[in-house]
Amino acid sequence: MSEFNDMINDTKPTLVDFFATWCGPCKMQSPILEQVKASMGDKVNIIKIDVDRNPELAERYSIRSVPTLIVFKGGEALWRGYGVHQADQIEAKLTEHL
Repeated sequence: MSEFNDMINDTKPTLVDFFATWCGPCKMQSPILEQVKASMGDKVNIIKIDVDRNPELAERYSIRSVPTLIVFKGGEALWRGYGVHQADQIEAKLTEHL
């Protein structure tokens, strides 16, 4: 939990992917996020949170459907997206907050 808090409070954008292992769209989102990380490198953090294993975080951030993507910077949630997003869309949102 402290690692999660450290990352979302970082000065660089952190994309949090709230997912579930049983979720088909979440499985589609995963390789897209790997592509984004490969493209953007150390300019951003990308972390995955399994809502079934971390129900307290899912509750804290009002996660009602998966996948839900949230961009944090300095502890503030700056953008939230629901469903599968393409790499260019995610990169654009992260770039806005660099």
